[in-house]
Amino acid sequence: MPDTNTARFPVHVDAALRASGWQPGRWDIGQAENWADTLSAHISPAGHRHTVFPAAIEAWAEFGGLRITWPGPGRQNAVNPIRFDPLAGLHLARTLADLGRALDTEVAPLGEEGDAQAVLAIDAEGRVYSIDHTGDWYLGPGLDEALNTLLTGIQPVRLTSA
Repeated sequence: MPDTNTARFPVHVDAALRASGWQPGRWDIGQAENWADTLSAHISPAGHRHTVFPAAIEAWAEFGGLRITWPGPGRQNAVNPIRFDPLAGLHLARTLADLGRALDTEVAPLGEEGDAQAVLAIDAEGRVYSIDHTGDWYLGPGLDEALNTLLTGIQPVRLTSA
């Protein structure tokens, strides 16, 4: 069995990523640009638009199209499948804009957690969030940390108003 440990991810996170089709150097900028064009062109019935920025495009290029699962039980939470498809958040332009205003940044969709149980989002600084029916959750300062949180079932930090 090959050693799947990398300096970037813990062993089990790396294994889940590789089993989903990810590998170091994966980069599909064409698909990422297609998603950027689709999101930029979408206007909600109330006139809300998505923002697109480099951190989102880079995340889409590296992880876009992947469905990642891990059979483990998780530390504090159940581990749900993750699907990287920003169009899962296409109709959430207002929700993501509201979160961005609250955080004083721009926010774009990344994909979803579970079977559409939560939308995953990234901000202009690369921080990652999960938005579900119970609230908004901070998953980590970057996508690597967010993947570790999601794939190990670590309890994320709930965002609250000041």
